[in-house]
Amino acid sequence: MPEPLAHRYDFAYFFDVTDGNPNGDPDAGNLPRVDPETGHGLVTDVCLKRKVRNYVQLVHEGEPPHEIYVREKAILNQQHERAYKALDVSVDAKKRKDKGDEKAAKDRELTAWMCKNFYDIRTFGAVMTTGVNCGQVRGPVQLGIARSLEPIVPAEHAVTRCAVTTEKESAAQDGDNRTMGRKFTVPYALYRVHGFVNAPLAQQTGFSEDDLNLFKRALDQMFEHDRSAARGTMAPRACIAFRHEHRLGNARADQLFRRVEAKRRDPNAAEPARRFADFELTVDEADLPEGVSVERWVAE
Repeated sequence: MPEPLAHRYDFAYFFDVTDGNPNGDPDAGNLPRVDPETGHGLVTDVCLKRKVRNYVQLVHEGEPPHEIYVREKAILNQQHERAYKALDVSVDAKKRKDKGDEKAAKDRELTAWMCKNFYDIRTFGAVMTTGVNCGQVRGPVQLGIARSLEPIVPAEHAVTRCAVTTEKESAAQDGDNRTMGRKFTVPYALYRVHGFVNAPLAQQTGFSEDDLNLFKRALDQMFEHDRSAARGTMAPRACIAFRHEHRLGNARADQLFRRVEAKRRDPNAAEPARRFADFELTVDEADLPEGVSVERWVAE
């Protein structure tokens, strides 16, 4: 099994959307998520992790050690039962003969089996205490909530259909069914999200350098396999990562993130931004803290 990752990383990831809805809010009629106080667009960490999971499942076809634990229609307790069967442990807690230290050791083996087989568990972590208990894992890779660099004004589009569902509906509408619907899009927005890779937690879950490389590829390619009319055109624009020599880090993340700036090329422009070229991305690499280096994870 590959050695767990030994270095800490902090990264700033930029992606944009054109004429699409990057993350609809089901509590607001699927409107693009917005900070109500500032008008900036939001994309949740859950949304981005879903795209990473989908990419990994597509590339590795759900085979261990790259199975995906949180996927559509997955029955989680059945996944847990596989670990019990593989380690010859009774699922019925009352029938288990091991007690005390022996039981604790077996519980750790169950959690380790899940980490070994499921990419998203050893990457993002998981709570596996749903009935058939396989423990709880804190993942080494964490993402914040993405925020657009500028406020967004969602566009609302009325849509119609020419087909009907039933004969009864056709008769009621005299053959002219113009059922109305609504579609919401963001004309353009550039989003920024911060991410973190924790080396001590990687040691616990077995997250390796190979796993990190797969995560990098997912950040670069995940939008290519997630196309839909609702999401318009989404693309990664940059990912600036700070690599720490020390497993606990050589500098604070907030200090490093201040070195990455994205702003309008023309701050006095009257027109709203409509493309990535309207922004300028700069990275201050001068006088980096000792033990910190800069990497770029996404092709520009």
